[in-house]
Amino acid sequence: MPSKSHTWYQKHTSDPYVKRAQKEGYRSRAVYKLLEIQEKDRLIKPGMTLVDLGSAPGGWSQVAVKLVGKKGRAIALDILPMDPIEGVEFIQGDFREEAILVQLLATLQETPVDIIISDLAPNISGMAVVDIPRSIYLAELALELAQQVLKPKGTLVMKVFQGEGFEGLLKSLRTQFTKVVSRKPAASKSKSKELYLVSTGYKGS
Repeated sequence: MPSKSHTWYQKHTSDPYVKRAQKEGYRSRAVYKLLEIQEKDRLIKPGMTLVDLGSAPGGWSQVAVKLVGKKGRAIALDILPMDPIEGVEFIQGDFREEAILVQLLATLQETPVDIIISDLAPNISGMAVVDIPRSIYLAELALELAQQVLKPKGTLVMKVFQGEGFEGLLKSLRTQFTKVVSRKPAASKSKSKELYLVSTGYKGS
């Protein structure tokens, strides 16, 4: 009987998005989630200042840096190391820590952020009662960061798992942004509870 890790590996390597990412030079299949959101909502534009939370291995940053162009800025953060991407400023660390937040603010040099994109996810345990609250917590942290650095009318895109706490998060977003929509990209596995909340028109602190 094949082990769980062997079964996962077989599924992973036969995944059409994994194959496509390898062929097109992207670091992860997750790029196709962002590309589909971008195609629908046209959120990232040339010249923008963008922050990518939970960026490693760098798939979303690869897309973002191309979209903001040479006149824009892409700043990526992750606890994990990330191989360099030309044009992306990377900060390794936990943005919940004061020192990392200070480093981010110093990197921004008071430049207001146009858009925050977050593919943050907890370490998956496989138990919804554990994973969903962790996911909601990470989304709330992304929102807290947005409140500190996002410019008025700015945008926040973040992954979240549906379940307990989701409605409360949605309510909070709706009080702070003029429009909040949910997206379930084709590359997001149908069995997964993940979806992406796209919040536009930040009302400011």
